Amino acid sequence: MVKFIANLESELESRLLFLSLESDKPLKRAEESMLEINNALKKLKSFVLRTKFPSDSEEIDFFKNRKPLILSKLIYHNEVYRIETRKPSGGEKMIRKYYQTELIKLKEFFEENVDFYGYYRTCSSYLDHKYFIRKNLDVKLSLDSFVFESDARFSTSHDYKVAKIISNDLLEVYLNDQLLKLNRQGEEQYRISTPKTRLAWTDNKTSLIELIYALYCKGSFNNGNADIKEISAYFEAVFNIELGDVYRTYLEIKNRSSRTKFLNNLQSLLNNKMDSQDE
Repeated sequence: MVKFIANLESELESRLLFLSLESDKPLKRAEESMLEINNALKKLKSFVLRTKFPSDSEEIDFFKNRKPLILSKLIYHNEVYRIETRKPSGGEKMIRKYYQTELIKLKEFFEENVDFYGYYRTCSSYLDHKYFIRKNLDVKLSLDSFVFESDARFSTSHDYKVAKIISNDLLEVYLNDQLLKLNRQGEEQYRISTPKTRLAWTDNKTSLIELIYALYCKGSFNNGNADIKEISAYFEAVFNIELGDVYRTYLEIKNRSSRTKFLNNLQSLLNNKMDSQDE
């Protein structure tokens, strides 16, 4: 069981990483990601329905950790899709207010579920047998109405809520990133001198991320005080490109046979250029 779930998660992560690198359009990426995640959940459900958990502790682990991790991705991309399709077409102030309203909704969800947030964030387990065992539905736990309509064979009273907490964390990052982009756009309007020719990064995103990590390790920005997120955001703004999950791409680079392929190529090309001029 553990091996099947691990393989499913790994395959899904690879597919989502590919989509994040291939598409710069949030709507298209969200839509395609939802299809991939939904297919993964169908496979997971089919497996769980025909497999018996060896123990209550393994069932708890599945519904507390494994399923919510995948389900949270579906909720997240669905929310991004909803937010972007309903985004007003007005000016910067209207869009800013729209994103800020979405952030308020996340805060309201937290306030409505503050007790369970505390339970989950502190890694408590004394109610796990009620929250994450399918047969132990307790109506005294102030359950959400949809719990009674969900498939009891593949759901517990709180696995969706865990997934919602995880997805809200991701969504908060997304919304704050959108607000940051609005700030940068506003700053660009007040720049006195900018080059007339705009440069676009036309190499692949993985190569740019490899370069960013190299510059980060060298400490080339702000005397080494700029972090990866700040450097990546700056490159995104300058080259008008969306890099997606930079850390995931870094892990892909780290695991490939030629880790610094792009940097090695740069070094080779520059040396060849210099050698040819010396002749």
